[in-house]
Amino acid sequence: MKLLICIIDNVYADEVELKLKKQGYRMTELASSGGFWRKGNTTFLFGVEEKDIKELQAALKSVCLDLENRKQRSSKQAHRYTSFLLDVKDAAPFLAMGK
Repeated sequence: MKLLICIIDNVYADEVELKLKKQGYRMTELASSGGFWRKGNTTFLFGVEEKDIKELQAALKSVCLDLENRKQRSSKQAHRYTSFLLDVKDAAPFLAMGK
């Protein structure tokens, strides 16, 4: 199992969520303003099997390009999203203990 962390411009966020849910992908969406990529971005967390990584990456790209074609606009940035792939077995869990 892999964890794909995808930081995407808000222009694409709603479309990514809608289209990828329809394709059967499960995700967690986090608002990500300030800090790393500044405001105007959304972070998606995808749990994905290794055999499905290429398919997910292609789906992300396709959704972004389709939206640009429909709205007749091109991306002002060099990249539409930034993604990181982590092996779940290497992730250290965070446990919060309250009083």
